[in-house]
Amino acid sequence: MQDQASEQTRANAAGAGENAGDNAGKIAGKIADKDIEQLAINTIRTLSIDAVQAANSGHPGTPMALAPVAYTLWQRFLDFDPSDPIWPNRDRFVLSVGHASMLLYSLLYLTGVKAVNGKYERLGEPAVSLDDIKRFRQLDSKCPGHPEYRLTSGVETTTGPLGQGVANSVGMAAAQRWLAARYNRPDHRIFDYKVYALCGDGDMMEGISSEAASIAGHLRLSNLCWIYDSNTITIEGHTELAFDEDVGTRFEGYGWRVLKVTDANDVDALTRAFTEFRTAADAGDGGDARPTLIIVNSLIGYGAPHKQNTAAAHGEALGEDEVRLAKRAYGWPEDAKFLVPDGVLQHFADGVGARGRAAREQWQSAFEAYRAAHPDLAKELDQMQRRELPEGWDADIPTFDADAKGLATRESSGKVLNAIAQRLPWLLGGAADLAPSTKTRLTFDGAGDFAAKDRSGRNFHFGIREHAMGAIVNGLALSKLRAYGATFLVFSDYMRTPIRLAAVMEIPSIFVFTHDSIGVGEDGPTHQPVEHLASLRAIPGLMVMRPGDANEVVEAWRVALSQPHLPTCLVLSRQPMPTLDRSRYGSAEGVRRGAYVLADCEGEPDVILMATGSELSLAVGAFETLKSEGVRARVVSMPSWDLFERQDATYRESVLPSSVIGRVAIEQAASLGWDRYTGIQGACIAMHTFGSSAPLKDLASHFGFTAEKVADAAREQAARTRAARGG
Repeated sequence: MQDQASEQTRANAAGAGENAGDNAGKIAGKIADKDIEQLAINTIRTLSIDAVQAANSGHPGTPMALAPVAYTLWQRFLDFDPSDPIWPNRDRFVLSVGHASMLLYSLLYLTGVKAVNGKYERLGEPAVSLDDIKRFRQLDSKCPGHPEYRLTSGVETTTGPLGQGVANSVGMAAAQRWLAARYNRPDHRIFDYKVYALCGDGDMMEGISSEAASIAGHLRLSNLCWIYDSNTITIEGHTELAFDEDVGTRFEGYGWRVLKVTDANDVDALTRAFTEFRTAADAGDGGDARPTLIIVNSLIGYGAPHKQNTAAAHGEALGEDEVRLAKRAYGWPEDAKFLVPDGVLQHFADGVGARGRAAREQWQSAFEAYRAAHPDLAKELDQMQRRELPEGWDADIPTFDADAKGLATRESSGKVLNAIAQRLPWLLGGAADLAPSTKTRLTFDGAGDFAAKDRSGRNFHFGIREHAMGAIVNGLALSKLRAYGATFLVFSDYMRTPIRLAAVMEIPSIFVFTHDSIGVGEDGPTHQPVEHLASLRAIPGLMVMRPGDANEVVEAWRVALSQPHLPTCLVLSRQPMPTLDRSRYGSAEGVRRGAYVLADCEGEPDVILMATGSELSLAVGAFETLKSEGVRARVVSMPSWDLFERQDATYRESVLPSSVIGRVAIEQAASLGWDRYTGIQGACIAMHTFGSSAPLKDLASHFGFTAEKVADAAREQAARTRAARGG
């Protein structure tokens, strides 16, 4: 293995400068025998410096400062097998300071992490090559500006916006505790991994980190460790401009254990801190169970000649002159680029590589014994890891009889959710203090509450922390659980970043939003969402579903859970809406295609009525009136634009034939986007202002959401179609 590592080092050195190979040998000879650890640390630093300089873009300062921290964690503590980066019981490392991405890419390259594809196949090729590092921030490189889950194996979550990564880590830590409670047995310890997140001053200023830290402390997640790089620098300057609180005291107030390392270069002090965390984590939930915050004081751009006054502090390349001076400070060949000295790759292979491989092989052996003893539980874990669903998961989903009064879709959703969850054991979640209103509480025997004293519960109480809830749900989903979080639609604004990141990462998080329209009534404009549907629909890869009756809710849940790589927003009503008679109207299975013909006329229609959610019944009411008048109308239910747009052109044309120019859209939300389906001259009965505080019936009449208004608009549109046809 030594020969292989040396050969790879020499190959990597090719192109790094005319004398790069000689430099590798000189460095190895001069330093490696004396201090291979320092050599490895400086390799992390210089790879980061060179990548940022080559791209003329990026943040070199934090990787330079935190290389000893990352090195110590990975080389001495992290149970992670580079040859199998999706091993279920691996420790998780989250780089919440995503702008320091080169720190992670350097580690992924130096430790030899292997790539995994979307089918969970180990490919054997590097997750990050030296060529990828040389093309940092360039098109098609596996080293984009911020770490991207799904693009680069070994990246546990996408970390761009500050605070998201640490909040994701809370979900990952909670997932480990839940997995251990369900699957571990006295003679089989299957899940005992730890979660580490590296964060900075920016993370600590973002409100989401406070929300996430608060709930982590409340849940006493002793398997969670945040490493806080306290370097007192942000882009604008010294943190004293806007931030001077005592972070340690704040976290003690949250119920965290707080440790301090005064020098980020002190590997021995870092080792003691990580050892203390692991000892506490291994003690489990008994006694003094608390998450751990390790505060590390660092000097950003460590080794740069002008230290904190350099561009390193402000997210810029150092410049060629300062690069040479920084390398001189490290005892590095000043003109060598992307240099990996002999011995460094082998050092990592002997450390994290060997330790991780041994831990993974031991786990696999133990898991085979577990499979023999508990085959049903092992099968669940196999299905979970592949994001598959168990056979019969939807066998108990109810169907709903026609009912003129009907149910609020939040009510029918609660019934469907509980039916599914009993057959899908790893479906879990909760609400931001609104479970009684969102109807997302699992109420069957044994569902229980996830809490500090009981990790087996499937109901999560996120508290009034919508932002953190969204990111924690993503952390649970990244741990292969099927997770949901719920609140009122108007508060989706608080969750926009984690919703967007779920789409970026292509993970199947489910966000349940109720109280979806001016139907909220007397609570008034502050609680009546208007622009929110358009805002969510604008997110690429997010499936937004607003079902129009109880049976559409059934199909919406079926579609959401059938997506292994798409997040879903379920948008549900507070008020009851009729359950349509499916013997008269189209099957709700049409929801699976995003939009479908619900009601139709004989021959080609003159007007198409399109609606979602609670307005679907208005379209049906208008349709019946028009039918009695001899107006040829069609009703199209459009619960999911995104899903409809994924259908082929033939199907879309069959639902919305281009020959029918007379169109009416009805939705208690902003009209933005509907012109794609109505055309410029089509009618859109929608909200053009904020709502108002009044009973629902008064609001509907005031804003024009009545079957009569819909019928009036439809007659005008039908006349347009007939005129265009010359009839």
